[in-house]
Amino acid sequence: MKLNHLNLCVRDLTEAIAFFQHLFEFRLLEQKGDAIAVMNDEQGFTLVLSKMRANLEDYDRYPKDFHVGFYVDTAAEVDQFHQKLQAFGVASEHEPKWMRGGYTLYFTALDGILFEVTSFNE
Repeated sequence: MKLNHLNLCVRDLTEAIAFFQHLFEFRLLEQKGDAIAVMNDEQGFTLVLSKMRANLEDYDRYPKDFHVGFYVDTAAEVDQFHQKLQAFGVASEHEPKWMRGGYTLYFTALDGILFEVTSFNE
């Protein structure tokens, strides 16, 4: 069985598209107005971004431990990503560091979604 896609609900679809294009090199395949966008990466993973409905304000937050994680091959790539993130204007709470067996960067973006970029190699 192969995970085919993930639907991530976001408040600002335009911001989320730019975020995934510039930082994670996803390609925009299709967009339906300001409601939904379909993207994919170099490995063939499909990311669907859908705009949260405004009338669901009490139910539109992800749980505290929810996060989106990416693996890269080397610790240097984590550092390079951190520099790219800063240049894009997204702050991280800390520098990348070794934890739980990997070199990891955590940061929050897109109105509160936690992201992780990790390498298990030096």
